[in-house]
Amino acid sequence: MTKTPTLWAALTPVVALLTAVVIALITKGSEFVADYGYAMLLGAAAVALIAGIVSSKLDNKRLMDGLRTSARQTLPAVPILLLIGTVSATWMLSGVVPMLIEAGLTYIHPPLFLLTTCCVCAFISLLTGSSWTTIATIGMAFMGIGTMLGVAPGWIAGAIISGAYFGDKMSPLSDTTVLAAASSEVNLFSHIRYMLITTIPSLVIALTVFIIAGSMMTLRENVEQSTMIHALEQTFNLSPWIFVIPVLTAILIIMRINTLLTLLISTLLGLGGIFIFQPQIVAQFGNGEFLSSCKTALHILLTDTAIPTGDESLNELVATGGMKGMLSTIWLILSAMLFGGVMMGTGLLARITQAFTSLLRNRVSAVGATAASGLFLNSATADQYLSIIVGANMYRNLYSRLGLEGRLLSRTLEDSVSVTSVLIPWNSCGVTQSAVLGVSTLTYLPYCVFNYLSPIMSLLVAITGFKIVELTHQQPERISPEPDAVILR
Repeated sequence: MTKTPTLWAALTPVVALLTAVVIALITKGSEFVADYGYAMLLGAAAVALIAGIVSSKLDNKRLMDGLRTSARQTLPAVPILLLIGTVSATWMLSGVVPMLIEAGLTYIHPPLFLLTTCCVCAFISLLTGSSWTTIATIGMAFMGIGTMLGVAPGWIAGAIISGAYFGDKMSPLSDTTVLAAASSEVNLFSHIRYMLITTIPSLVIALTVFIIAGSMMTLRENVEQSTMIHALEQTFNLSPWIFVIPVLTAILIIMRINTLLTLLISTLLGLGGIFIFQPQIVAQFGNGEFLSSCKTALHILLTDTAIPTGDESLNELVATGGMKGMLSTIWLILSAMLFGGVMMGTGLLARITQAFTSLLRNRVSAVGATAASGLFLNSATADQYLSIIVGANMYRNLYSRLGLEGRLLSRTLEDSVSVTSVLIPWNSCGVTQSAVLGVSTLTYLPYCVFNYLSPIMSLLVAITGFKIVELTHQQPERISPEPDAVILR
């Protein structure tokens, strides 16, 4: 029989990881955490393995099951990340992003930039059901517009992420929304309607903050904006026909074409756009012959590309990294996958989740524990899908025994898992969005108003009891799920 780990042993790897992050943040800064987060995760995985061996008889089969479960959820993100790198490169060099930047500098009222950014990203994400795709396309364009206006990177990223994750959370096309409803055994549209109670107030507050912040910022003058627009026009051939590329991509997304295929086609459209619309850029890398063109295409897709514009701030903005730019992100995600797999496979995560649920007695404590668990699971598993599944398995029976509706569980999971995953520096969402936007997770975290308000709003609504139906008032004396049943159901 495998011995159940002690709670102290189970908490040791998580405490070690968080301690390392805090010390590195204080002594070295957020960039150090972003650059060496993989080492902290690998160290935490080693601590977890040792804690599992010392505190219980390690079951090799269970360890492998945990690693396989973590890998099954994490590895599909790797090719997506590589293709996001190629989309970013080809959309920049084909002129898609420069066109959007020019439009933004021309038509967006600067004090309302953050509000506009959040609303547009929310709308696109609501239509597509994908925060990742929204951020990698229109989000990247808004990043460029905001940079040119002189808005702080943290504020820009916060507005983009707030909007994108609102749309992702509320869209019936979102995989996390479908997963939260299914895992909690709730009708999808009932789940979405119930989320409006906590989601709309969170969004309204976030938009209010963005309006106030935008009105208080000192932004670049129109003369400087005109200079940057001129530099863009001198570097790129900005034609309305370029918008064919994002329009066709949007059609693919709305048609629910496979994500990998959509990104691949979008990459090819962007690559074709470079040769069709930007021959002057192609000429910088080759002589126009077939073999030279193939070499140029591979260079753009695989590695760094720098285009001189005559403006230092623009030079940095239009530089691309291709697949190479995503390698550090992939390494961090693989390290997080190993950490999450070891935590599950050693039974340490199950022991912690058991402690979360064993003393709960009422509605407020159940919702509060679910929200806290969501943040913890996002940190411990480094993956939002695993966190939703584990969280639903942890609390489904508890909510039933407390007479609470399943849609309360599904809503709390969305409020505390789906939208906070992007705030964890080593979570797959945090790692990805940080790499795509070029802003460290800890830099944009304070400005993702919608994301950190969501679990707070969930708890406040639970305290008031607004629209919460309690089916029975019978409370169990003690609820303590079996660790293995919670994790590897």
